Amino acid sequence: VAVSAAQSADGRLADLPAVRAAARAHGARTYVDASQSAGWLPMEADADDFLAAVGFKWLLGPHGASFFVAPRDFGGLTPLLAGWVAGERPWDSCYGPVEELAHSARRFDVSPALFTYAGLRASLELLEEIGVDVVHAHDVGLADRFRAGLAGLGHEPVPAPGSAIVSVPGLGHRQGELSRSGIEVSDRSGNLRAAFHLYNTPADVDRLLDALAA
Repeated sequence: VAVSAAQSADGRLADLPAVRAAARAHGARTYVDASQSAGWLPMEADADDFLAAVGFKWLLGPHGASFFVAPRDFGGLTPLLAGWVAGERPWDSCYGPVEELAHSARRFDVSPALFTYAGLRASLELLEEIGVDVVHAHDVGLADRFRAGLAGLGHEPVPAPGSAIVSVPGLGHRQGELSRSGIEVSDRSGNLRAAFHLYNTPADVDRLLDALAA
């Protein structure tokens, strides 16, 4: 059962405990994409059978790195793009087929983007220093401020309580106008999508609301 913890398009959060319970009742495994939630939504990386997340977006890192959690038996997955790093003895796997895959989840790795990892380490250290609970409270607080302001303007976002992502039906066409004024939001299928994170402030929210009211 594959599911996103937070939907990219509109910010809706999956009820992961319910998904896990239903999957286990049927003998199924769960695969969670945390690309839109890792970094702001508290989670347990090993609560599901598989979990994957990109290193950029909410984790604030450069492009080129990702995270993957797998069960010890790897769930029957077979690496299809195994390079030298995926070998149990990487330096013996440089010039030909990988004779023995790594006994850990490294068997799914490709050649590392070394400079990316250097940047990502700094980003992760920052998030760890601040704490995901604090980031969560900040991000969701800004999103709730935006939702409250939208109600005052007569707009109703897609219901996504507790999410840092707010999607407003019917306002996607204003994305270009807002971008030209220095406000970066997205147009997703006609919806105006705003995602709030550490680098945003209440003043950013109010500026967006003022622009929408104009």
